[in-house]
Amino acid sequence: MIERASGTLPFDCDQVFDLIADIERYPEFLPWYIASRIQRRESNTVYVEQTVGFGPARLDFASTALLDRPRRIDITSTDPTFRKYNLSWAVKTTDGGSRITVAAEFELQSAFLQYAVDRFLPGAVDGIVAAFGVRAHVLYGPTNGN
Repeated sequence: MIERASGTLPFDCDQVFDLIADIERYPEFLPWYIASRIQRRESNTVYVEQTVGFGPARLDFASTALLDRPRRIDITSTDPTFRKYNLSWAVKTTDGGSRITVAAEFELQSAFLQYAVDRFLPGAVDGIVAAFGVRAHVLYGPTNGN
């Protein structure tokens, strides 16, 4: 199942892209992120070790983020935890800011964990966009009276 969400932020694409690309800061504002560590960078590719949790379930996994500044970030994982892991961000200029869209597709090896993710994911994707909006305002301040 692919879940999508989008929103508009009153900040330029570079600011929004930088916010999304700052993967190590995710635990500071995404409640299910426990840890996120960049293992290495090669040109526009970032290799990350992550720990996420929802309820009693925790997932430790490796992922790769391909950065196409300032338009797109595609995150994949070949970690054995997943059958499929794709998370894509698109950032586009709009009047007065940027439109962000996130598409998430996760399929876990564990049927039990997949059941938990299926229940959690639809609301979580909307929550991701909202959390990035709040984070943008914290980091970049109010704009145009917002």
